[in-house]
Amino acid sequence: MKLLAFAASNSSASINKQLATYAASLVEGAEIEILDINDYEMPIFSQDRENELGQPELAQQFFAKIGSVDGIIISFAEHNGSYTAAYKNLFDWTSRIDMKVFQNKPMVLLATSPGPGGAATVLAAASGSAPYFAADVKATLSVPSFYDNFDIEVGKMRNEELDQQLRDAVFKLQPTS
Repeated sequence: MKLLAFAASNSSASINKQLATYAASLVEGAEIEILDINDYEMPIFSQDRENELGQPELAQQFFAKIGSVDGIIISFAEHNGSYTAAYKNLFDWTSRIDMKVFQNKPMVLLATSPGPGGAATVLAAASGSAPYFAADVKATLSVPSFYDNFDIEVGKMRNEELDQQLRDAVFKLQPTS
């Protein structure tokens, strides 16, 4: 199984990237690629820019990357209750290539934040809209108070209950045969 995992954040110290990386490591036997959305930075999307630029190569590469895997894990950072500008821009450009951005791939959607809300607002928005963009959302999980529940030194969940919930979520990505 080829698995793509990334944080919907452009922070170099993203706690969501740490969560997505750990979650991907729990998928047994998977060939994992951890993507950094900083590698797909483009001008802010607008109709005028699309008319001028067409479909940027980076958006095409991102769409192709999604198409080349068997499953996806995304962990969403929350900025003012919504997507980060970096992720939203990448998503907007990619959706202009094909509205079926996620290409019917099985997905686990995660979110975390330093506070008790666990970025649940953006996770709800993402999981609510994902099916309209051809996502097969298998599970979602919000991890509140990241620094209390995740051991950064070891790179894994320290809260056993949340760890089990995460394991149950990513298990749903395993192909059934």
